[in-house]
Amino acid sequence: MITSTSNAQIKNLMWLQKKAKVRREQQCFVVEGIKMVLEAPQERLKAVYMSESFSQSESAKAVLKKAEEAHIRAEIVTDKIFRDMSDTMTPQGVMAVVAFSPWDWQDMLKAEKDGYKLYLVLESLQDPGNLGTILRTSEGAGVDGVILNRTSVDPYMPKVIRSTMGSIYRMPIAVTDDLSEVIPYMKDEKFGVYAAHLKGEKNYFQQDYCRNTCFMIGNEANGLSESLAGMATDYIRIPMSGQVESLNAGVAAALLIYEVKRQREF
Repeated sequence: MITSTSNAQIKNLMWLQKKAKVRREQQCFVVEGIKMVLEAPQERLKAVYMSESFSQSESAKAVLKKAEEAHIRAEIVTDKIFRDMSDTMTPQGVMAVVAFSPWDWQDMLKAEKDGYKLYLVLESLQDPGNLGTILRTSEGAGVDGVILNRTSVDPYMPKVIRSTMGSIYRMPIAVTDDLSEVIPYMKDEKFGVYAAHLKGEKNYFQQDYCRNTCFMIGNEANGLSESLAGMATDYIRIPMSGQVESLNAGVAAALLIYEVKRQREF
């Protein structure tokens, strides 16, 4: 049993939670809670940690079985150490280290699919809850991938991971230094690239999305940069009443991608 936060494994786990740079270097991230641990792809599971009290519970059996199938040892730590390790107010007593499933955006866009493709491009998104919601909603709506720039919030930080409710394992994510390289590639592939923008002349539901489609969503405070918005094939707008000028980025993304799902499936 691990009884000290000076243990090398515990130190590393805590750095993985706190530092995006460490996550990128090790190509790993941390998940907490029994649901997130049990849903983790077995081939990507790198380490499992349980609090002493959790290890004595009935729920621990499923976690131990998963660790055994992944050929790793589940480490037991004292309850106090686990609380120190945890990023949540009420720890469930189990966490794991999981490997990235890295995507290159060009490989993502080249992936074969029957039917039309749908992607989201996110520019400088800052709120972890927004990004987690977008990733979770994207899985539900059948989005083929999400591409972010490097100045966006890290998709593997703990608050984002929790918000995804497991979608982080299944939604292809690519991070790039320069989104201005992505959009011309999409346009060459005959994508409709739509910028959610106040200058949009058509409401989002007046466009035809029965084609390869990409939506660009910008920063919560400032929206899309003019340079990136200017690359769009079309500006679209979400009609609003009252004095509201814009919607939460997660809500806006949900409206757009579910309209695509509606047009294509119904």
